[in-house]
Amino acid sequence: MIIEHHELHEYLPHRHPFLLIDRIVEIEPYKSAVAIKNVTGSEYFFPGHFPGKPVMPGVLIVEAMAQTGAALAIYSNPEKKGALTYFAGIDNTRFKKPVIPGDTIRIELEVIRAKSRVWKMKGQAFVENVLVCESDLMAVIEDK
Repeated sequence: MIIEHHELHEYLPHRHPFLLIDRIVEIEPYKSAVAIKNVTGSEYFFPGHFPGKPVMPGVLIVEAMAQTGAALAIYSNPEKKGALTYFAGIDNTRFKKPVIPGDTIRIELEVIRAKSRVWKMKGQAFVENVLVCESDLMAVIEDK
């Protein structure tokens, strides 16, 4: 199953400029998801981070992982469509290499534990098969 950019709004409340994934290319309920983010030179954050040497802020890479995880959680629980998914924890985050304009980030999320509303996931982000960031994420799906 592929979730194209125009379909992401069914699973995520985020919109431009804060929707940080372009599409989901693989998704398996309660197990895993893979998303793609094409990093362009026109991203809103590059003029200030950093002038003359643009680098994607690491916190936004982690946010892209979180958005991938939130989409996976809602996709796995279709009855929760429209519910918000909140960060509940971020652990063991490491940044390995800068992400710059022209890079394509492949975000891989694996479910460690999913209990009703609380999800724990392992995220990894790659550029050209090189690990650029990894993090353990916890999310909570709101009660509707």
